[in-house]
Amino acid sequence: MSDATLLAISPLDGRYASKTESLREFVSEYGLIRFRLAVEVAWLHLLVDTGWFDASLPPAVSDRLSSVVDHFSVDDAQAVKQIERETNHDVKACEYYLANLAREHGADDKLIALLHFGCTSEDINNLAYAMMLKRARDDVAAPELESLAGLIADRAADWAALPMLSRTHGQTASPTTMGKEFANVLARLDREIATLKSAPVLGKFNGAVGNFNAHMSAIDDVDWPALSKKLIQAVGVDYNAMTTQIEPHDWIAEYLQVISRIATILIDFSRDCWTYISLGYFRQKTVAGEVGSSTMPHKVNPIDFENAEGNLGMVVALSNHLANKLPCSRLQRDLTDSTTLRNLGTVLGYLSIATASLAKGIGKLQIVEAALEHDLEQSWEVLAEPLQTVMRRYGVADAYDQLKALTRGQVIDASRLQEILANIDLPAEARSKLAELSPRTYVGLAAQLTHEYLSKRGG
Repeated sequence: MSDATLLAISPLDGRYASKTESLREFVSEYGLIRFRLAVEVAWLHLLVDTGWFDASLPPAVSDRLSSVVDHFSVDDAQAVKQIERETNHDVKACEYYLANLAREHGADDKLIALLHFGCTSEDINNLAYAMMLKRARDDVAAPELESLAGLIADRAADWAALPMLSRTHGQTASPTTMGKEFANVLARLDREIATLKSAPVLGKFNGAVGNFNAHMSAIDDVDWPALSKKLIQAVGVDYNAMTTQIEPHDWIAEYLQVISRIATILIDFSRDCWTYISLGYFRQKTVAGEVGSSTMPHKVNPIDFENAEGNLGMVVALSNHLANKLPCSRLQRDLTDSTTLRNLGTVLGYLSIATASLAKGIGKLQIVEAALEHDLEQSWEVLAEPLQTVMRRYGVADAYDQLKALTRGQVIDASRLQEILANIDLPAEARSKLAELSPRTYVGLAAQLTHEYLSKRGG
């Protein structure tokens, strides 16, 4: 671990620095500067191409400006930050940086004047954040979540027909299968991943209060909204025509709310896996050299699921705060969004760490069939449900109350259940069918439902 990571205040850049590496290109200060420059350069090209201005873009200047976006380096970012130390304005520093580069390669004052033409800083910033969140989603978050979903799907397939005692309210309940429980989580996760991937990413480019005031003062006989839309679509973002100085961030709230739901689903899953380990249904593969407890050598703690749960809690807390705060801005704008937006990468960082922890934890799980069998064999009382349901089928009066009196709070085993069955007035065929039931076989359509879902999703 380097001095920089040891001295980091945030664990995302300290302890977990290696686990957030894939996000740094997009959600870091470096990434934000790069996306800002990309917007500025795209706007300059678009303005020159209109032919409305007495300015040209020499090939050497065009190539140099394009290269700084396509091959942006940390040194380039440092150069922008050096200018910012003088300007005390981050977006203006980007403009000056590009102006310096353009001049070095032959740009004249007429071309330099078109840099940042008609723009407010928020025109640049909102598109930069939109590009940031879109790339982080498409290149990192969604693929990582889909990979995790794939691991859950594999376990659902492996254990689709493996009977397991359910527990509702912590009490013994009708059996299910381990694979069906994994498939239940998978279905929830698949739905939210699809929602995240299809969530719109919006941007605005319409000046200081959203009305193209400055643009119209310069040239009043052109379709500025059309040119704005063309730029926004060129950088891969959807057009929002109706804004104040800022894009209202409703779409960011939607994006974050999906992430919060995903994190909540995964917290639920983490806790269930932790509980199954506690019950002995899973044992965990040991890793050479790892220590489970500093004092109890035998322990293999479910640390991956605990780590995931803790980091997912950070995702929920931060994403919910940002989703509630960002859409609120006093009148035509205040600056409270500026500092809070900088934490978007933190949400994605904690999500990435948690996703990796869950993937690691799932990879360690080994099913203990004997433990599942033991609990099923000790829970014959769960068959009171099919007995009273069949009794209802054949019109037996007070079926539920009869079985409640015979089973509630009592120890029921196979022989006792047969005694109960012998005293129930049912047709011979129904009685014979019930006599063949056991907790292990009373799983309904669990395996079928699991396989049908996996088949539908292509898993």
